[in-house]
Amino acid sequence: MPSQRTLLPRSTPAASGMSSRAVAALLDRLEARSAECHSVMVVHHGHVVAEGWWAPYSAGRPHLLYSLTKSFTSIAVGLAIADGLLSPDDRVVDVLPGHVPAGISEQARRLTVHHLLSMTAGHRTDSLAQAWELEPGDLVKGFLRVPFTEAEGTRHTYDNTTTFVLARMVERVTGRGLPELLDERLFGPMGVDHAEWDRVVSGAAFGFHGLHLTTEAVAAFGELLLRGGLWGDRRLVPREWVELATGRHVDTLPFEDGSGDADYLCGYGYQFWMSRHGYHGDGSFGQQCVVVPSHDLVVAVTGAHTQAQAVLDAIWECLLPGTGHAGSAGDDEILADRLRRLSLAPVPGAAAPERSAEARIDASTEGSALPGGTTVIVDPVDGGWLLRFGSFLDVEAGHGEWRESSPLGRPVVATGAWQGDTFVADLYVITTPHRVRLVVDAGAGTAVATWNIVPLTSPDLVTHLRSPLMTRPDVA
Repeated sequence: MPSQRTLLPRSTPAASGMSSRAVAALLDRLEARSAECHSVMVVHHGHVVAEGWWAPYSAGRPHLLYSLTKSFTSIAVGLAIADGLLSPDDRVVDVLPGHVPAGISEQARRLTVHHLLSMTAGHRTDSLAQAWELEPGDLVKGFLRVPFTEAEGTRHTYDNTTTFVLARMVERVTGRGLPELLDERLFGPMGVDHAEWDRVVSGAAFGFHGLHLTTEAVAAFGELLLRGGLWGDRRLVPREWVELATGRHVDTLPFEDGSGDADYLCGYGYQFWMSRHGYHGDGSFGQQCVVVPSHDLVVAVTGAHTQAQAVLDAIWECLLPGTGHAGSAGDDEILADRLRRLSLAPVPGAAAPERSAEARIDASTEGSALPGGTTVIVDPVDGGWLLRFGSFLDVEAGHGEWRESSPLGRPVVATGAWQGDTFVADLYVITTPHRVRLVVDAGAGTAVATWNIVPLTSPDLVTHLRSPLMTRPDVA
């Protein structure tokens, strides 16, 4: 696990003019809605005033951001533009001529950086799956081949491939990989030394997904945006680009049935969502960086849920009323103690240190993380267990505690217990929102291993324990 490096100054809620009871109300609301959060950090007037991690998640651990990654790619585009290497009007076909398919449509020829940033290329649905199917070896070429149903610049459609193309354009004009460019120009100067990237099979960073950062690094990114691209007295991003990227460029549309979440119907910028208050970067399963300039406020959240709107509602309804209304030092201490004790529940049950089991995986269960027929052996070891999956994976699990191992490169943190004749364990892929619940029926000799939320890139557990993760761009 990387060492923790402080990026932002600390203060108490009261000293910063924030009600600690408002933060507590935010936690209460999230708990009431059963929105599984892994971390939360509140920055007010440039100081961290509240921060907490639900064990086994922790401050120094990077967390997969899913599509919140897109907002960082937007900043990379802005840096290339500031350097005079790219412009919003540059066409894809001119910057990436080697990826232009034969028989390209006139609309595809007209697509510009602006269309990609605002996701107004003209596809009615996300083009990723179709683009990949059309051109398995060249996603840019596949994107340009997907038929357009709307005129460019007229309709917003959330389209992952647009950001992938942007990443390749930035790399083409700068001569640097996206991770290397952001390390040099953004993360390094900010003091972020732990950015990790998942990659497609070619080795390129997704661009639209795959960045892992600590919660504090996400909050620091929000603070950088709030300050118009300034980090201390050093300008890292032009103010003009921050304002352009976080400003509204296009309407966002409700679903075909007319429904839609309020804060996703406020418009879209350049890889940022407009909100009822400020704007936010957003990633699947609860990864959010919320910036509220009117209240000098940044909120970073990671988690494993599908209630992004509920989190935003809680920020607006619980947290915003608490800005400018400082509470007491006693309230601050109560909140700090609560934040220190945040935890997800270990698996309940007995240790049964003398008991072992052997079973085979039944993969017919929806969301299976392992192939059917995989042998599972549960061996008691040192107050916990060694879980053996075939000949390819060994994972350590603790009883009443989390035990960490890195069998294939990336860490997994596990806890388990016997519940009667059944052994149950939770295996957290701790740098992601995902975990696997293993249930072994010792009497029947059968087992299931299912995801809490199936990862968008692949259901294969082994894939997610390798570093770096490399997969097809299946994210939808």
